[in-house]
Amino acid sequence: MTLLERIEGPADLRGLDHDQLTQLCREIREYTVEAVQRTGGHISSSLGATELTVALHRVFASPSDKLVWDTGHQGYVHKLLTGRRDKFDSLRQFGGISGFLARTESEHDQFGAGHAGTSISAAQGMAVARDLNGGDEHVIAIIGDGALTAGMAWEAMNDIGARRTRMVVVLNDNGMSIAPNVGAVSRMLETVRTASPYRELKHVARSVLEHMPAGDLAEEARRRLFTSLKAIFIPNILFEQFGFTYFGPVNGHDLDALENVLRKARDFDEGPVFVHVHTQKGHGYGPAEEDNQKWHGVSPKGATAPKGTAAAPGAPAPGAPQYTKVFADAVAETMRREPKVVAITAAMPAGTGLTPLFKEFPTRLFDVGICEQHAVTFAAGLATQGIVPIVAIYSTFLQRGFDQVVHDVAIQELPVIFAMDRGGIVGDDGRTHQGLFDISFLRPLPGMVLMAPKDEAELRQMVWTAVRYAQNGGGPIAYRYPRGVGVGAALDAPLAEIAIGSSETLREGGDVAILAYGTIVGPALRAAEALAADGIEATVVNARFAKPLDAERYLALAATVGRVLTVEEHAAAGGFGSAVSELFVERGATVELEIVGVPDEWVDHGAQTLWRKHFGLDGDGIAAAVRRRWPQLARAVSSRESAS
Repeated sequence: MTLLERIEGPADLRGLDHDQLTQLCREIREYTVEAVQRTGGHISSSLGATELTVALHRVFASPSDKLVWDTGHQGYVHKLLTGRRDKFDSLRQFGGISGFLARTESEHDQFGAGHAGTSISAAQGMAVARDLNGGDEHVIAIIGDGALTAGMAWEAMNDIGARRTRMVVVLNDNGMSIAPNVGAVSRMLETVRTASPYRELKHVARSVLEHMPAGDLAEEARRRLFTSLKAIFIPNILFEQFGFTYFGPVNGHDLDALENVLRKARDFDEGPVFVHVHTQKGHGYGPAEEDNQKWHGVSPKGATAPKGTAAAPGAPAPGAPQYTKVFADAVAETMRREPKVVAITAAMPAGTGLTPLFKEFPTRLFDVGICEQHAVTFAAGLATQGIVPIVAIYSTFLQRGFDQVVHDVAIQELPVIFAMDRGGIVGDDGRTHQGLFDISFLRPLPGMVLMAPKDEAELRQMVWTAVRYAQNGGGPIAYRYPRGVGVGAALDAPLAEIAIGSSETLREGGDVAILAYGTIVGPALRAAEALAADGIEATVVNARFAKPLDAERYLALAATVGRVLTVEEHAAAGGFGSAVSELFVERGATVELEIVGVPDEWVDHGAQTLWRKHFGLDGDGIAAAVRRRWPQLARAVSSRESAS
């Protein structure tokens, strides 16, 4: 039996000696690399935090003491040490354990979050609640230096320092988020990490002061000397100015050093403590050390592109490009033609496909760090000066900038373009990353235009359409596109504008009209073929716009067909179907309407295809929805066949 197999919970760590702990860390790394390559997931972050996680669980007593991990990318080792090793083969799988922290999964998961920068605020809430309840447990927030660029983290530290809340913040500083970190915070931390003169002089000063007489005066002299040395050699260290007592930096792969500094932080009772731990992302696994961006997140071994055939219109096609790449290529093509166009990402240059563009357009690409709110208002400022900004943010992350979208962009009617990647069901990342609410929260905003392409070719045209709309005096405009590969549509057509608010009819039939929004158009066409095999003829419309709607086309279908089914890969509440319903009510249309979308429930991790099938968002499910809503259509066909 391996040491890892003997660990049923954190208490089992405390009886191990140094050599056993070193062996355990090696086993954890080997197990993590092997297991996560089978399931897919985040490797580099957890490898880099292995010793830190072991030390935290040896020094603190979870779950009595509250360990609050930021995002959970670095939380796999925590899962292994808290009783979930036997479930690791189900990581991020349909019905399995989450790739993030989940309060419903373990008593050791104190706070679940998939968006960075939340841990310090949440931990402060727990610490203040402890004080109100008369408790004495320790509360520890573990945050990466990438997440420390988030404004929310600094808002929390500002409040903690003012209140003198007793808690510990551990900074896992590896110089990376997914991509290398950017900004002044990153430069400041680099200064701290490389401040060897301070560390050397501190050692000399300590040796001298150890020979001084004991007493309060000598202790005060020590404190002032070390504080002065920090001020001289680490001028950018802000944490103590925020009211924290700063410990570090400490080698995050030295278990003894880690435990020593964490014990000091645990036993310090005069306010908040900031522990600065320097780690290497991907540490202990050569390939991840050499390319920790590649190994940040991996797909399961043997994963292949979804299969599609000409008989299945709109299905993902082998060899087709990712929607993300098509978007980035279209942005590059647009930027070559239009010198006033710029692009902005919030710490996701690779995830949004923009990384290659930084070399070609170094002054027109902006990575602002994990600061979605800033990204939106920064774009608003650019738009006031005649620049056309494309804000490339995952649908789920744009939620963080909603207030800025409302107040800084929409109210001022500024021509800011929002490119929402991962619109729809995202799959393995689970409920924190699903892009299922963007129509609902953007559609109510006056003047907002919302688009979604049926395939990758139409995505190219929407990139161009949004830019031309902004250049011609339009206001805010957004388009969503999914995670995954395209359908193999030709990408050689010249860029051309799509008329705002226009839809297109792809198939005609007199029994029912299917209005499909976005890449769900492909499954809608497949549903129409299945229905036709039963003698039910369906019109299929590529809606293209959730706002403004193609009102005249939809009202005409309501009048002539009388049965309308809307379908979208989005929450049914407040989405495209809701917009169509509102149109029919407003215009007094007499029509039978069925709305198909994601129901009022959270969508967990698991393959996109499984969730789409589960919610009836594939061809079979859409056809079944038509038959279920209008069973008389099948009976009518049966009657006609009997009569013949």
